[in-house]
Parts: sequence; structure tokens; C-alpha cells
Amino acid sequence: MSTKLVISALGEDRPGIVDELSNIIYTHNLNIEDSRMSVLGGEFAVLLLVSGEQSSIDELQTKVSDIEQALKMKLLLKLTSDAAAVADTIPYAVEVAALDHPGIVRNIASFFSSRNINIVNLHTERYAAPHTGSPMFALHMTIGISADTNIAQLRDAFTEVCDELNLDAELKNL
Repeated sequence: MSTKLVISALGEDRPGIVDELSNIIYTHNLNIEDSRMSVLGGEFAVLLLVSGEQSSIDELQTKVSDIEQALKMKLLLKLTSDAAAVADTIPYAVEVAALDHPGIVRNIASFFSSRNINIVNLHTERYAAPHTGSPMFALHMTIGISADTNIAQLRDAFTEVCDELNLDAELKNL
């Protein structure tokens, strides 16, 4: 029986971090099933879902302090289980672009949360607009919409909210 563990790690960005972290996981006989890694500012952040025998997970957990010192990173470990299958949901992509300003993520998250729609994945980025250099913001999201949701009504409400907030947005089936 395989046990699952989520590892969150944060530390100053430098070459070799992924190699070192994946080697530690490998030497503890654990398998990386899923991951998200990014450089945010000058920091490297990673989320990993690893699996393996309970004894291997236990051994890794007892060595967290040593691993943190070796990697010069802060680690947070949490046991987890397989994700519950969400029956009758359809994945949709949400794309938003706008001049950067506070509240964009909050407003979009609030829209979907108020309709009991789960955000499965979210990625944002800030960039300079071509030609003008104005600070732009892009949001890329995957959501799970219940199969009994009226998509046309949802899309209309989403478009209306985004128009009010001056956000260019799109909601499309994956």
C-alpha cells in the first residue's frame, strides 16, 4: 500500500535545487507523482506530491531538519490521500488579462466560489505590455463546473462581471 505526502519547499533560488531535492526523494525510495515549481521574486517554490511505503515516508519526515539545512530551504510536509473523484464535473479554462491592479484574483475567485465552482489550478503572471510597457496581469485558471450548470448563463454572468471590472476574459471548455 502506497502512502502519499505533500511537500512544500521554499528557499533562495539557485541552480541545482531541483536536482538535490529530487535526489533526496529518490534516495528515500519515494516517487514524485505531481509537482509545481516556480521562481517567485528571488525565491524558488515547489509543491510535490510524493508516494511510497509508509516506512520511507516516516524516515523522510524524521530527517526534515537535516534536509532543510542541506537544501537551505524551509519544508512543510503533510500526509494526504488520493483526490476524491468529483463526479459530473467538466473542466473549463479561464483566461483573464488586464492592466495590473490589486483585487483581480480575489474578484475572479469570489465569482466562482459564490457559485460553488472549484478552482483546480491557478497561475498568474505580471508582464510589461508591448509598445507601452504598462504593467499587465494575466490569470490562467482551470475550474471544475458541475455538469448540471447552465454554461450559457454562467458565461454571460462571468462576462458581465469582467466587463464591469474592465478585465478581458474568456471561459472555455477544455
